[in-house]
Amino acid sequence: MKREFGLDQIKYDATSVVTVGTFDGVHVGHQAIIRYLVNRANNQNGTSVVVTFSPHPREIVHGEEVPLLTTIDERADALEALGVDRFIIIPFTLEFSRLAAEEFVEQVLVERIGIQEVVIGYDHAFGHDRRGDAELLEALGSRYGFSVDVIPPQVVEQHVVSSTQIREMIGRGQVSEAAQLLGRRYSLRGTVIKGDGRGAQIGFPTANLQIDHPRKVIPAVGVYAVQVALLQSERDGEESLHPGMMNIGYRPTFGKRDLSLEVHLLDFSGDLYGRELRVEFAERMRDERKFDSIEELVEQLSKDRARCMDLLSRPV
Repeated sequence: MKREFGLDQIKYDATSVVTVGTFDGVHVGHQAIIRYLVNRANNQNGTSVVVTFSPHPREIVHGEEVPLLTTIDERADALEALGVDRFIIIPFTLEFSRLAAEEFVEQVLVERIGIQEVVIGYDHAFGHDRRGDAELLEALGSRYGFSVDVIPPQVVEQHVVSSTQIREMIGRGQVSEAAQLLGRRYSLRGTVIKGDGRGAQIGFPTANLQIDHPRKVIPAVGVYAVQVALLQSERDGEESLHPGMMNIGYRPTFGKRDLSLEVHLLDFSGDLYGRELRVEFAERMRDERKFDSIEELVEQLSKDRARCMDLLSRPV
């Protein structure tokens, strides 16, 4: 998949079948759009193109700090796995936000990218004040010679899938439910940093994780069954997966106050300092709590480890 960042890197291709959106999470609703897009492009000997924006438009328009399910790189990897040919990332600025919907279609989609067809979700809105919609696209399509396909809402267990809903689920610790809407387990990437070594002292050595992206959604405080990938230094290097359990919280037994993310790998021994990890969340096992003694904590951790191994041994 070709990745193009910025308007200047865009290569014109009149055979493009295009979809536009933030696609945070690349959840099952997004996947339906992308698979349809790729299929349409293949059937027409065209090029499948996904256009997105960075940073999130709400950060520029409303000054919000928008929590993210996926970074741009994670989105790119997910789209590439779905067979997309080109991924265009447009820097979203205040000036760009003022483009009217008609101007965006004419100046970006028609003149810069080239377009024979556009595929959008049922609720897609775009342009200044989000005034662009399917009706406008169809009118502009008649003028410029492209067709418009609208994908209906995707429903999973009576939920219309949305990134907002998934963010809320993860924020409540409902990682297994969120996985159904994402079509995969939610994950975080981070670098292992030095901790205080208390885990090793009690027989449960942990890797303290510093999250790579400040906007990534952090699951609710608690203890989780996870799978951990040890990432290679090369971008496309192979990964090794390890079962683990993760504590997100404030370590009240040790009188700590700062939020920490610590993961204990169940089948690994060695130095992880400085390594990059990807943590996939399988299930939230329990709340974080303060224990009356280290012995009581160790007893609970032993129970957590047994339950964790059982959970991770089950088919996904």
